Amino acid sequence: MVEVTSELIFEVLKQIQGDISQIKSDMRDLKIRVTNLEEGQAAMNRRLDRIDDRLDRLERRVGLVDLPLP
Repeated sequence: MVEVTSELIFEVLKQIQGDISQIKSDMRDLKIRVTNLEEGQAAMNRRLDRIDDRLDRLERRVGLVDLPLP
């Protein structure tokens, strides 16, 4: 059986600390990637809204939309 010593505990703690450091780095990278995705999605939504507005104006101008009755 392995004898538990301060040195063994220290080595295990150093490994855990390294693992946590890697996880923190990965989380930072993931946050950046998610932020980029969210910004891209917002830009796409703004573009689609503008296209939708333009299409509505075209449909009204060409007479493809029934105007509501008063």
